[in-house]
Amino acid sequence: MKAAVTEKKEKNVAVNRRARHDYFLEEYLECGIALTGTEIKSVRDGRVQFNDSYISIYKGEAWIKGMHISPYKFGSIFNVDPDRDRKLLIHKYEISKYFDKVRLKGYTLVPTRMYLKDGRAKLEIALARGKDLYDKRETEKLRDASREMQKALKFRG
Repeated sequence: MKAAVTEKKEKNVAVNRRARHDYFLEEYLECGIALTGTEIKSVRDGRVQFNDSYISIYKGEAWIKGMHISPYKFGSIFNVDPDRDRKLLIHKYEISKYFDKVRLKGYTLVPTRMYLKDGRAKLEIALARGKDLYDKRETEKLRDASREMQKALKFRG
């Protein structure tokens, strides 16, 4: 008898589209995030914004700064500051590996998306290298060209 295969259900809560526009994303890492009770309820409602958020490593721990989680509308005194720094749950060896790349090679760590996986909030972060203005223009040109091709194929076919 075969063992039942359990599929992991993921539900996107927020996606950082600006990260793809401003950076070359190279390596991805899934990590947990330490939230309070009312924060996780807001996350489940999809009330998360990544405006200018980034990952900082301080005293061997990873923290996300600048991420906004709106206060839970039915919360009371238990609501916390929506823009507070939140601790990321990553293994020490992973933190040291990424910290070395950030410090020595000029990379940065940016959040790319937040999702719920089996009821737990997960954050996908990426090791990123900044794009120059001409790189951004080139990306936009390629995207517009592919859009035009898709339009032509749709119209023709």
